[in-house]
Amino acid sequence: MQGQNEGLVAEDEMTDVLNDVVRDDSSAATSDLGYDALFDAMHSELYPGVSSFSSLNFLTKLMHLKVVNKWTNKSVDGLLKLLKLAFPKINLVDSHYEAKKLMSKLGLGYESIHVCRNDCALFWKENTDKEICPVCYESRWVQIAGKSSGKNVSHKVLRYFSLTPRLKRLFATTHTARLMRWHNTGRSKDNDDLGHPVDGKAWRAFDKNHPDFACEIRNVRLGLSSDGFNPFGNMSQSYSMWPVVLATYNLPPWLCMKEENLMLTLLIPGPQSPGKDMDVFLRPLVDELKELWTSGIDTRDVSNNNCIFRMRVALLWTVSDFPARSSLSGWSGQGYDACPTCNEETPSTRVIGKTAYVGHRRFLPSTHHWRNDRTFNGQTERRGPPPQLTSADILQQLSRVKIRIPGKHPSYGGVKRKRDKDELNWRKKSIFYELPYWSTNELKHNLDVIHVEKNVCDSLLGTLLGDPHKSKDTDNARRDLMKLKIRHELHLYEDKERLMKPAAEYTFINADRQKFCNFIRNVKFPDGFASNLRKNVAPNESRIIGLKSHDCHILMQRLLPVVCRAFLNKTISSTITELCTFFKKLCARSIKVSDMVDAQQQLILILCKLERIFPPAFFDIMIHLVMHLPEEAILGGPVYMRWMYPFERYLKKLKDYVRNQSKPEGKRSLVVLESDVRAQAEFYVLNNCPEIETFLNEHKDQLQTRGVTNVNQLHRIKFPAWFHTKIYGLHRINADDVSLELLSLASRPNAVVHSYPACIVNGVRFLTYDRDIRRKTQNSGVSIAGTGGEIFYGQLQDILELSYINGFSVVVFRCRWFKCDGKRKVTENNITIIDISREAYKDDQFILASQARQVFYIDDPSRSHNWRVVQEVNHCTTWDTPSMVLTEIDLLHDDSSSNFSLFVDIGNLDHITMQRVDIDAIQLDRPAKRASSSNVSGDEYNFINDKEEDIEDEDDNDEGDNGGEFEASDTETDCPSVEDDDDADRSNDSDYE
Repeated sequence: MQGQNEGLVAEDEMTDVLNDVVRDDSSAATSDLGYDALFDAMHSELYPGVSSFSSLNFLTKLMHLKVVNKWTNKSVDGLLKLLKLAFPKINLVDSHYEAKKLMSKLGLGYESIHVCRNDCALFWKENTDKEICPVCYESRWVQIAGKSSGKNVSHKVLRYFSLTPRLKRLFATTHTARLMRWHNTGRSKDNDDLGHPVDGKAWRAFDKNHPDFACEIRNVRLGLSSDGFNPFGNMSQSYSMWPVVLATYNLPPWLCMKEENLMLTLLIPGPQSPGKDMDVFLRPLVDELKELWTSGIDTRDVSNNNCIFRMRVALLWTVSDFPARSSLSGWSGQGYDACPTCNEETPSTRVIGKTAYVGHRRFLPSTHHWRNDRTFNGQTERRGPPPQLTSADILQQLSRVKIRIPGKHPSYGGVKRKRDKDELNWRKKSIFYELPYWSTNELKHNLDVIHVEKNVCDSLLGTLLGDPHKSKDTDNARRDLMKLKIRHELHLYEDKERLMKPAAEYTFINADRQKFCNFIRNVKFPDGFASNLRKNVAPNESRIIGLKSHDCHILMQRLLPVVCRAFLNKTISSTITELCTFFKKLCARSIKVSDMVDAQQQLILILCKLERIFPPAFFDIMIHLVMHLPEEAILGGPVYMRWMYPFERYLKKLKDYVRNQSKPEGKRSLVVLESDVRAQAEFYVLNNCPEIETFLNEHKDQLQTRGVTNVNQLHRIKFPAWFHTKIYGLHRINADDVSLELLSLASRPNAVVHSYPACIVNGVRFLTYDRDIRRKTQNSGVSIAGTGGEIFYGQLQDILELSYINGFSVVVFRCRWFKCDGKRKVTENNITIIDISREAYKDDQFILASQARQVFYIDDPSRSHNWRVVQEVNHCTTWDTPSMVLTEIDLLHDDSSSNFSLFVDIGNLDHITMQRVDIDAIQLDRPAKRASSSNVSGDEYNFINDKEEDIEDEDDNDEGDNGGEFEASDTETDCPSVEDDDDADRSNDSDYE
C-alpha cells in the first residue's frame, strides 16, 4: 500500500501546487500542522484501491464545482455526509468548514478587513484593535437592540486577495514564466506599429524614467480596473459592489486580457458605491504595490534553472468608465472643466439647463477659414488649443488641493463644503500618487472607449430618431440657437398663437423612422457576433431602446454608416460615417502611430462639422472626449487592451456563473454527386494542394507541347485521370517515392459523399443557405481572395466531405458566387455594396473549407432590393509567434487601422440648410411667449468660459450613476457648481451581456 501511495503522490497533479506553496512560504516549518494536513490529504487515496484521485485532489475539484454551480455551504455539507454514508471507507473531511480550513493554506483564501459603516477608515494595521471609527467615532459593530452578548458583526467587510503570491506563481511554471518575458521579445520592431502596450509611448517613457526597473525584463507591469455591479441580479434591491481587478501586461496580447489571467484583488462592499472614498478601500493594495516597487520580492524562475531573482511590480494605468475614473483619479467629470486632458482649458459653455462642450475650432490651424466663420456660435475663434500639461504642472495643481475628511458621515466627511477656485476640478489627490513612479506616468487613467462610443451612439440615435427621452434636439436647444442668432431656419416661431418647431435635416421623418427600425429588426448577424437587436426595437417601431455597450459598438461601426446614407442628406450622412470610420480605425487590433496622428487631425474637422450641424446642447462631455482617444492610443497602444470589455465579462462571471451548452448542428446525410459536380470538386482539391503543384505544371506543359488550343479547359478535364496514372506508375516503380497522401489523392474521391448543413472551421460556424434562412442569425455568407487580390463574394449552398482511401477526407464548400464585376460592385466611404441578382462561376463553385472567410450581408436601404452591403467578420485573429500560431476568437476589432481610409470632406458644409422642407413644423404645447429670446437671461448664452468664483462641491455625491454610462440630461440643471454624486446607486454598472 505504501508503494501505491508513493506512486499516487508522484502522479497527482496537486504535488507541484503544494510544493510551490511550501517553497514560497519561507516561514513555514515542515512540522506546521496546516501543511502536514495538506501533505496527508495528498498522500492519501480517496478510497482504498482508487489511485486516480488523492483526497486533496478530489476535494479541490469538489470545491471548484461548488463555486461554478453556486452550491450553498449547507448543500456541500449534505453531499459530504451522503458520500461518507454511501462509502464508509472514503477519506474525506466532514464539512464544508473543514474543507475550507484545509485549503486555506493553498493560497486560495483572502483577508477580511472590517470597514467603518460610513467608509471613513479601515480597521486595519494601526486600527485593527479599535472598537470605534477613528474619524466619525461610530461603532465598528452592528448594534442590535436587546442583544448584549454573542459574536460581534462588522458593518462592512472588505475582502483583500493578496497580489504577491499570485505573481510569484506566474514564474512557478515553465510555460507562464517564459510568457512573462514576451513584452521584451515580442515587441514591434517598427516604431510606427502598435500591437501591444509595450509599443506605446507611455511604456517607452516609463522604461526611460526608470532604467533600473526596465533592465530586469521579468519585472511585472499591471493595469487596474474597477466598476460596480449588483450581485443580486435584476432584483429591486439596490446594492453596488465594486471589484478591483488587475491585468498583467507582460503577457502576449492574446493572453493578457483573458479571463484566466485577470486577478481579483479587492471586493469593495456596498450598498453604496465608494465614490470619493475609493482611496480608503485601495489602501491595502497600494501599500502592497509600494512594497513590491521599493523592496521587491525574491521569486523563483523555474524557466531559468530555478534561479532566484528580485521581482518588482509597477502599476501602469487604470481602466474604467468615466464616473469611476473620477473616483480613481480625483478629477471631477462634471462642470465647465470636466475634461481631464484639457483641464482648466476645457472648451465649454453654458446653455439652457446644462453645460455644452463646444468650441473645437480652437484645435484647428490658426489660418483655417472656419475660425472666422460665425455660423458655428455667432463668434470668431481666436483661442489656441489647450496646452499639454506636464507631470510637474499636475503636481503643482494638486499641491493646492486641500486634504478632506474621508467618509460619508453627515457631520464629518459627508459635510458639504466650498471648493476653492484654485483647486479647479480636483476633489482629492489620488492615493496612487503615493506610488513613487506614478507622477511621471504619461498615461495614468484611460478613457474607456466602449463607454465613450456608447454615449456617442445614444446621442446620435436619440437625435436622429427624435426620441423624446434621449434626443438632444430639444425645445431649449432651439432656444439656444435663437439667442446665438444662428441657423435661423431652425428657430422656434409663432403661427397664429401657436408655438412651432421646424423639422431639422438631422432627424428622420416618421416614415423613415419606421424604415430604420424595420432595418434594425431584420438585420441578421453571424452567431456570436452581436446580440439580437430585434428585441431593442420598440413595439411602435419608432425607437431603439435598451442598447448595451456592445450593441452600440455594432451599430456605430456596422449599421449606422449604412442606414444614414438612405435617410439623411449627403453632408450629414457623410459626417456620421466619418465618425464611425474613426471608431473602426481606433478599435483595430494593430494600429499605426501615423494613422492615429492623421485621425487626430481628421477628428478635429469631424467635431467641427458636428458643431455646424447639431445644436450646442448635443455636445455633452462624452462627445468631447472622443477628441483625446487618438492621443491615448499613441501613448497606450491598442484599444482592446485598455477598454472595459474583458473586465465587464469578468464582472459578469463574478455576478453569475453560466455554463454554455452546445448542441449538434445537424446530422450528416449521404448524397451522390453528379459527375460534372464531382469533377469540379475533385479538380479544385487537386489544384489547391501545394504537394502536387509540380504535377499540375507538368501536365499543362504536355498539353501546350501538343499544341492544344483550350489548355486550361482540357487541363481541368484530363488532369485527374492523368494524375491517377502518373502516381500509380511511380508507385509501382518505387513505393517509397510516393507518399500515402499523394496515393490517396490520386485514387479519386468516392462518388458517395457526406453532406452537412453546418460545420465549424477554426472556431467559425458556417451554415448552408437553406438552413440559414430559417434562423435569426446569418452564417452562410462567404468570401475568398483571388490570386490577383480581388475579392469574390457568395453564399454557402452545401458542405461536402470528400472521402478518399486510407481514411483521408477533405471538406469543401459549394457556393453560389455573385457576379460583382463592373457597376455591380460599389465602394464608397469604406462601405462595399454588391448586386446579388446574378450568379457567376457556375463551373467553379467549390472552395476548401479552410479558405473561406465569413461575411454577412445587409440590405442596402438606399438602393433596390437586389443590393447588399458586405460586412466582413473578423472572427479569427492569428498571432504569428516564433514558436506557434495561435488563434483567438474575437469579434470586436479589425486587423489593422490602415484598412480604413479616413478623409473628411468639408466642401458642402457652408451651403446647406438644416431645415427639412418636406415635412411640416411641429406644434409645441407651450405658450407662444416662450419663443421670445428676451425672456431668457443672457448669462445662459455666454459662450466664453465664465466660471463662478465660488464652486460648491459635495464630495459624497459625485458624477451620478447611469448604469456605468455618462449621460447628460436636458431636463436637469447641470451648472458649473456641480454637486458630486459618487455614492449614487451603481447597481447596474455592468452593462455587458
